[in-house]
Amino acid sequence: MANDTMVTLQGWLGGEPSGRDVGGVLVTHFRVACTPRRFNRQREEWVDGETQWYTVSAWRALADHCLRSLRKGDPVVVHGRLTHRSYVNKADTEVVALEVEAITVGHDLSRGCTEFRRTSPAQGFEPAAGAGAGASGAAA
Repeated sequence: MANDTMVTLQGWLGGEPSGRDVGGVLVTHFRVACTPRRFNRQREEWVDGETQWYTVSAWRALADHCLRSLRKGDPVVVHGRLTHRSYVNKADTEVVALEVEAITVGHDLSRGCTEFRRTSPAQGFEPAAGAGAGASGAAA
């Protein structure tokens, strides 16, 4: 843990979060798009850079809270451990995927307002109820 690469992302949810049961533990996955903006002094205007996509995974209570709280298009701030994996896609091209195992996730309050609601352990994820694609088994 001492040598983990920690990152903080500021971006937008690219789709609805999806949750699933992994051995009785809820994990939620979602994609975050981060588009850097730079001021071009020659043109005197803001220019968008290339959008970078990150897959984020959240576990246990954080996973449940992400399912209940996040929606496609939401501005978010994610802090966690950066990992990468390589694989060969269908076009036979090697791809490097950047992934973040979230420690904290929240709405980006520089983009709007939100309301905090504390949950109790009794309101958490129940594996028997299942976690379908994009919805938790618990009522919001």
